[in-house]
Order: sequence, then C-alpha cells, then structure tokens
Amino acid sequence: MTELQERVIALKKEKNALVLAHYYQSTDVREIADFVCDSFEMAQRAFKAKQELLIICGVHFMAESAKILNPGKTVLLPSPDAGCPMADMIVPGDVMSLRKSYPDAAVVCYVNSSAAVKAVSDICCTSSSAERIVRALPEKQIIFIPDRNLGAYVASKVTDKEFIFHEGFCPIHDCIGVGDVLAARKSHPGAMLLVHPECRGDVLEHADFIGSTAEIIKFALESDALEFIIGTEYGVTEHLAGLTPDKSFYPLTDTFLCENMKKTQLSDVLHTLESGKYEITLSADELSAARRSLERMVEI
Repeated sequence: MTELQERVIALKKEKNALVLAHYYQSTDVREIADFVCDSFEMAQRAFKAKQELLIICGVHFMAESAKILNPGKTVLLPSPDAGCPMADMIVPGDVMSLRKSYPDAAVVCYVNSSAAVKAVSDICCTSSSAERIVRALPEKQIIFIPDRNLGAYVASKVTDKEFIFHEGFCPIHDCIGVGDVLAARKSHPGAMLLVHPECRGDVLEHADFIGSTAEIIKFALESDALEFIIGTEYGVTEHLAGLTPDKSFYPLTDTFLCENMKKTQLSDVLHTLESGKYEITLSADELSAARRSLERMVEI
C-alpha cells in the first residue's frame, strides 16, 4: 500500500464515502475501492448505499446512474472528462424516431448511455442482465439501444422476439477481429477464450465462453483450466492475474485498453475527496424519468 493510497483510504473513512471502482480502472485505484464492480453491480451497490457521499471511479454514465438511483446523495466523478464513446452515439431524438417507427416495441437501453437517453427508454439493462430482462418483457418487439453487438447477441438467445437495433458500438470491443482471435489462439494454443458480448458476432463465434465482465471473472476463477485469453478490457486481465497467480491470463490483443476508463488517477480520487469537486447534477424531470428505467432493471 502506497502513502497516497493510505491517504485516500483515511480520507474516505473520515468523510464516510463509498468508493465504487469499475474493473477497468487501474490497479492502484481498484485497491482503494470499497467494491470493484462491473456496471450492473455498481448500480446495485449505489442503489443500496447507506453512505451520503458516493465516489464513482469509472466513466460519466456510471456516475449519472448512481445519482439517478440516489437523487438525495452527493455523487462525485474524480475524472469529469471520462466519457463513453458508445454513450455519445445516441441522443433522445434517435430514440423518439425509433419509437415512432415501432410504436408497439419496448425500448431496452444498455446502461452505457446518458441519463437523457435512459429517460426516454422503458428499461435499462447491463450485459449480464440483458437476456433476462428482454425475456421478462411482454412486448414481442424490442428496440435495443445503443449497442448493436450486445443486441445481436441477445437476439441470438431470444429468438421469439423481433429486434430493432441502433447502430451504436463500443470502439474498444468492436475493433477486435477474427484475425486477433486466431493470433491469440496461435500464441496460447491451450488457453480458453473468454469474450465480452460487446465484441462483434464473428469474434463471439470463436469464444469458449461469452459473458459480462463479472461473469468472465467468475468463470475464470471457478474453471479447472489454467490458461485464459481475456476478450475484454485489459483491466480484467490484470484483476484476474492478481486474484489467481497460479493461473495465466493473456489479453486478446495488446490494444484492449479503454482510455476513458484509465483517466481516473489515484491523485484524482484524493483531490475529489478533499475538494468535493465534480459533482453530478441532473434536473428533477430527468432524474425521475431515468430512475424508472433503472429501477425496473434492478427489480428484474
């Protein structure tokens, strides 16, 4: 534990702050967090939080989600310019256009989206809950936004419903190709390939396991296999290597890095705790509308 980490831990205790960090954060940030989560668990932890001060070590939509679920609490984002390119690919007007074209469809919104988009959606989902949520809805038509890759994966599992996709995607996962898979297999022929469903369908076809960040971690920890190729952001590879040094973990490619997720530095967390800066604020109408879609997700 470094001196800076000790300062952060002491200050979060002094201020009774709950620090939630995504798995994609750097190791030193993950080590000072109260919980290291994927986006689904982060939403759950924020929803159940007893603390009045929440520090979100992730990207902007995650901090917005925490604020939506806790409108009376203070939510701080240590790196205010940590955004999400996928979330930026859709705006409320896009959703309303899709609703007009498909009036009988339910709008299922991946949490990697802005509060404004959540506010005009019927229900949110995460990569781990998407299939379960779509199955639970009575509607036979599903407008899935914004990730076309996750939507296509869910559609392949839920074949009794019609899916309409928005053409959004995660640039980090979408740029991975079959060539990357074949190269990784050649370098590590005995390793299992674990892939996130934000990847393209032709990549998923080669996977030994497909799942959310938390599901990939759980599978790797519980599997009898000793070698794994990790098909999601490098932070997961790092996290697993730290948890189980007796197993070997390899990133699918060396470019599997989300710059936005890596923007939060330990010094940023300390500065936020000291100053109370970078608070997430949303209008009352936006909070109320977006809260309904997130609460429905958490309930299901």
